[in-house]
Amino acid sequence: MLIEIRPEPFDPWAEVSIHPERCGVEAGSFGACSVFVGSMRDFNLGDTVHCMELEHYEGMTEKLLADHAGAVIDRYGLTELLILHRVGMIYPGDPIVLVAAWSAHRAEAFDGCRDMMEHLKSRATFWKKESLEDTAEQRWVDNR
Repeated sequence: MLIEIRPEPFDPWAEVSIHPERCGVEAGSFGACSVFVGSMRDFNLGDTVHCMELEHYEGMTEKLLADHAGAVIDRYGLTELLILHRVGMIYPGDPIVLVAAWSAHRAEAFDGCRDMMEHLKSRATFWKKESLEDTAEQRWVDNR
């Protein structure tokens, strides 16, 4: 399992392709991989969004994610789990989050990926501040 919160952009598809080897997962030890990639939109609540600053509670966020990820691996019998999340300044089209789950079968990979992503959206300690296009307005986003 790998969980990283990164201030720099990442290529989700490159990360998925190298992850099994990077973490020592042998070819043939899984039959499915389910992937979710979330990217920044250029709109929210009827407004055009220029960029977004994403913050987290360092140390606590990683622990909360690791605790839930361990439970997800056990619950769905996953072979491996990868979670990457951006922080800092993010622009429309930039990948924000990657969750990839490997398992013997597709149902467990889908379910594990969805469970982890739902946890990220509802429980993880991330805060988003949007900067709106054509105004100086900034606003905190309530994503709960």
